[in-house]
Amino acid sequence: MNYLLRPKILLIGLFSLFFLGGLFLLGFVFIPPSQTSSTKVISIKRGMPLGRISMTLEKEGILRNRYFFIAMATFLGKKGEMKAGEYEFHTRMLPLEVLNHLVKGQVKRHLVTIPEGYNLSQIGRLLEDLGIVEKEAFLQRASSPADITSLGLSQLVQNQESAPFSGRIGLTLEGYLFPETYHFIKEMNPEEVIQAMVHQFRKVFGPDLIERASQLGISPRDAVILASIIEKETSLSEEKPIISAVFHNRLKKKIPLQSDPTVIYGIQNFDGNLTKEHLLRPTPYNTYLFAGLPPTPICNPGKESIWAALHPASVPYLYFVSKNDGSHHFSESFEEHQRAVGKYQKNASRKN
Repeated sequence: MNYLLRPKILLIGLFSLFFLGGLFLLGFVFIPPSQTSSTKVISIKRGMPLGRISMTLEKEGILRNRYFFIAMATFLGKKGEMKAGEYEFHTRMLPLEVLNHLVKGQVKRHLVTIPEGYNLSQIGRLLEDLGIVEKEAFLQRASSPADITSLGLSQLVQNQESAPFSGRIGLTLEGYLFPETYHFIKEMNPEEVIQAMVHQFRKVFGPDLIERASQLGISPRDAVILASIIEKETSLSEEKPIISAVFHNRLKKKIPLQSDPTVIYGIQNFDGNLTKEHLLRPTPYNTYLFAGLPPTPICNPGKESIWAALHPASVPYLYFVSKNDGSHHFSESFEEHQRAVGKYQKNASRKN
């Protein structure tokens, strides 16, 4: 009698085990870990194995059981398809939703504003501080001839002779990474960041502005260089076309631009204090000593500065000096300029 009961007991036990297992599986698949929604931001590193990912998700309350999650991902053939990045999950998500987010790479996006007038180094530092890309990796890509060619900028970003200096100025994307607010993700590939910024530059500096540069008799490259100087000289929209006119007038008369920001760009480890010694130091960017435009842009200009570079005001000015309130005094003659310099420098010294 006992021998007859044992198979039945065994079958009942197996049935109960499968039944309970089925209930647990259904509960895992269709019941969220919590009835109250709590948002968690979780970082999935590149190369992180599924076991580590599931353990992290379970620890943060996104999964009820990491082993079931591993089994589900393996059964569905998604084990090796999860993408790295920063994710925003909540504790009422079902496991299939979590898995779909990871497989589709639905990562958390951050609004990142690149200020107008930032140079490559400043952009790299900002992106690194925000955890988007490492600065050195960004700068390496921004000065890679292969990347510049792949972006279709090799004709625009050319090696330039740094006359009267021997040699050439290195290729970089300085000037062509458009300052804008972007949706970036943590730990992006630097080339993706650069592609987005160059794409935005192309949208702004389109065929109409390229045609306008041709009408003015300057190259698109020179237009960007000039725009970068205008960007650094003033933040006032109404002054940009006038500053542009001053530089256009000087270029036509072959008068050195005498722009402080270009000199500063050519100084390594500039400490913020521009001295007479700096103005006498011969670098390719010293527009006090050498006539014409510097060999490359000195920052990444915004739309207003690019527009101003190609639409200078119809004024005869050749000089300007800061009025110490963010605006400038413009002069046609050197004598008038000297009087303005004396006036505003005297006022500045009184304030100090």
